[in-house]
Amino acid sequence: MSTPSTPDQTWGATPAPAPKQAWSPGKKIAAGAVAAVIVAGGGAAVWAASSSAATDTQAGPGGMPGGGLGGALHGEYVASDGNGGYVTKIMQTGEITELSATSLTAKSDDGFSKTYTITSAQATGLAAGDTVTVVATESGSTATATSVTDGEAGPQAPGGGQGTPPSGAPTRTG
Repeated sequence: MSTPSTPDQTWGATPAPAPKQAWSPGKKIAAGAVAAVIVAGGGAAVWAASSSAATDTQAGPGGMPGGGLGGALHGEYVASDGNGGYVTKIMQTGEITELSATSLTAKSDDGFSKTYTITSAQATGLAAGDTVTVVATESGSTATATSVTDGEAGPQAPGGGQGTPPSGAPTRTG
């Protein structure tokens, strides 16, 4: 009785690896999408790291004057203080319910209300009932306004429109 043999098989030899299959069109599209997200995220990180501390005091999330962020009513975020540390910032768009030379209370459409310490320069030209966008730093229970923009923050220019308030809306910093 004879045993069939194949010329390319040797006892104890490692079999040749199977040929690699090409990626399907779906896998190629998914890989491209993942790569695009990574590139966009890296670009945003580089932009955020290169923003100066001077603009951070006047800009909200994404570098938008007075906060912006589309239709955001209020929120809290952490930013660099420019000295290797971090500071908690608050952004709110709402109606002024109380106003003095040293404080402003704003109430957003969803009922959220907050009182901010302001300067007399920031209070100039404002009145109860005005709609404002406030960006403030928070330390403990005290929120100190770094900018008060009269009117709602409108649509921003591509890339954040840094440094320019919505048309006709003066920004008071201090």
